[in-house]
Amino acid sequence: MDSHAHGLSSSVQNGLGGFYLVCALMNFGFAAYFHFQAKNRTQVAIWGAVGALFALMSVAYFGHFGWSLSHGIKDFVDRIMNPVSYFAISILALAAVLYFRRFFTNPIVAWSVLMITLFCSGFAMTDPNFTAIITKPDNVPIVILIFSVGYFTWLALRLAVINDDRIARGEPPMEKLEEDKVLTWPDLVYTELICMVVFTFALVVWAYFLKAPLEQPASSAKIPNPSKAPWYFLGLQEMLVYFDPWMAGVVLPTFIIIGLIALPYIDFNTKGNGYYCFNERKFAITTFLLGFIILWVVLIVLGTFLRGPNWNFFGLFEPWDPHKSLPLNNVNLSDYFWLYGFGKSVGSMHWLIRELPGILLVLGYLLLLPPILAKTILRDYFIKMGFIRFFLLVTLIQFMALLPIKMVLRWTINLKYIVFIPEAFFNI
Repeated sequence: MDSHAHGLSSSVQNGLGGFYLVCALMNFGFAAYFHFQAKNRTQVAIWGAVGALFALMSVAYFGHFGWSLSHGIKDFVDRIMNPVSYFAISILALAAVLYFRRFFTNPIVAWSVLMITLFCSGFAMTDPNFTAIITKPDNVPIVILIFSVGYFTWLALRLAVINDDRIARGEPPMEKLEEDKVLTWPDLVYTELICMVVFTFALVVWAYFLKAPLEQPASSAKIPNPSKAPWYFLGLQEMLVYFDPWMAGVVLPTFIIIGLIALPYIDFNTKGNGYYCFNERKFAITTFLLGFIILWVVLIVLGTFLRGPNWNFFGLFEPWDPHKSLPLNNVNLSDYFWLYGFGKSVGSMHWLIRELPGILLVLGYLLLLPPILAKTILRDYFIKMGFIRFFLLVTLIQFMALLPIKMVLRWTINLKYIVFIPEAFFNI
């Protein structure tokens, strides 16, 4: 890190001072909890020291002599940051959290991870490119989305770990202990009214300090670069990089809707209803988190912060240069098979012969993989679920897996289409 934050504007320095002051108060509050409630002097000392560190950094930035992130660290992060590493790190992080959930859901560990994240985020904001992207009014909700998804995922897993331990000891889950019921009126309605007033006030304050990111009226003469869909459609827009519109905009969303409708009829497991758990519903919870966090939230973050002009991928600290050019030698599977494998030109081939390897691969994936799974690693599920429910479940998972498979193939070997039939406007 650079010794001083040279070149930072006063507003950035003051903003970082306020940011680290809030972090300091959070740690002092955490230390106070251990002092008055948990009576743990060791934790009081640790989090008091962390709070003092954040307070020192706050004073440094308010005094306009704080530290800034060095160019070497920023260049290193940008060099290792690419779509493959971003997606791989996301999957490995989710797998680690689920496998070591007992460790990561420990409040001390979770708080430590949060503080490390906030500490690094503060230094990252000393980079003007990073700050300009995350502080855009329409990007601020995505920052909130990241932390809120992280918190509620941690909370659900924390309650699941507690209930799993209780069930292992022969005790009922915590939710079963709360048998008291309250009336909808006035208890629930009053609570909803108070929440509505509080959130309305928060939205008014938000709208005052963060102006609506309205642009000029739409015109074909001037198109924004990058031209992005609303944040909730960025996942679909990212799919368009790897699939044709009929696949990314019609087939995959349709299967998502069908899957959500069919899910209650597919699920045969009667355990875990009405209370948090993980051990009793490992497959369902893992599949849901993979689909929601990796294939939706991660893609939203990718499209918001890492996709720049011309929909190119940019590092966290890399300037969004509209002239950045990335040569892509997109190759179809038929080219790999006939041209590179047998040295034959595909230009004069009939489309059926040319695309036969891809067609057989897709048919094998869709038709042969389910019975293979039913005979091997998913045999227990096949026996419990029956033929129809099992094959419906596997088919839905196969279509969900198409996106990461196609993404990895595009990033690693520049594979554009597995089946390429422009004569019929049919490409996969």
